[in-house]
Amino acid sequence: MSSPQVNAKLIQSHGQEAIRRELQSLQNLTNYIDDQFAAVVELLLQQKGRAIFTGIGKSAIIAQKIVATLNSTGQPALFMHAADAIHGDLGMIQPHDVVIAISKSGNTPEIQSLAPLLKRNNNPLVAMVGNIDSQLAQQADYILNTTVDSEACPNNLAPTTSTTAQLLMGDALAIALIQMRGFNSQDFSKYHPGGALGKKLYLQCGSIAQQNAKPAVSPETPWKDVILTITQNRLGATAVVDSEQRIVGIVTDGDIRRMLENHDSFHHLTAAQIMGKSPITVEASVMATEVAALMQTKKITQILVTQQSIYFGVVHLHDLYREGIL
Repeated sequence: MSSPQVNAKLIQSHGQEAIRRELQSLQNLTNYIDDQFAAVVELLLQQKGRAIFTGIGKSAIIAQKIVATLNSTGQPALFMHAADAIHGDLGMIQPHDVVIAISKSGNTPEIQSLAPLLKRNNNPLVAMVGNIDSQLAQQADYILNTTVDSEACPNNLAPTTSTTAQLLMGDALAIALIQMRGFNSQDFSKYHPGGALGKKLYLQCGSIAQQNAKPAVSPETPWKDVILTITQNRLGATAVVDSEQRIVGIVTDGDIRRMLENHDSFHHLTAAQIMGKSPITVEASVMATEVAALMQTKKITQILVTQQSIYFGVVHLHDLYREGIL
């Protein structure tokens, strides 16, 4: 029975050592955020074209991730595989584009063949490279240095630390561009309309309330009818509204329980006598994320929604879980 435990500890130690080796090698990467880095960011800000990323092998995979990040944060970008470039894909490069070639060695045959072709049309060439003495670095107009001491691989062969360095440099580019452009959450939502992330950026509480029932009673409604309204609509509460549909109170499951605890005789009670008189309300235009934060702070499970001070509906805590807001 002791063998699995020994193996588990050994496996954990290998994983921890890999992380330590990568972190140690990546410590110097901040030193490479230099004038060349600033020049590349300024170039991308000024150019009217796109950022065309290219690479081979693992560097090509990293290039695709960086392209995805840039596109989602307002910088138009495309991926061009280095092996396909010399077989027709060079046609995707337009006059105002910036080409960023990613390579650890900077001396792979595909990159060596591609570099002079990229320079032919006078497109700025940026080398994101782990060897600043390489042929790619020598032909580039700008260098993003991603040199690392060693790979996390015990044989110092499998691309691990070097590809992480490339990824970090790409993230640094994206964040610097975001900051310089003043790219905010509203801009971000334009590129992320779908999924849970998109909902957090654009979903308003009114859209959620519209999907629910709209329980309401008048202040004069007998307590039995109040309970029936709460039960039928399954939101754990009902709004109490006046003749103009303005909210004057709320009755929750908790209010019903307190009524039963505090009154020996309750057959004569109405909604006005058991309701909470200062319910928390939000306008339909309020973002769902703000409503979620408010409900958590106030420790409530439902909130009444208004539109121009008129009762609009209810948002329940379960709705926020269902929509991926919480």
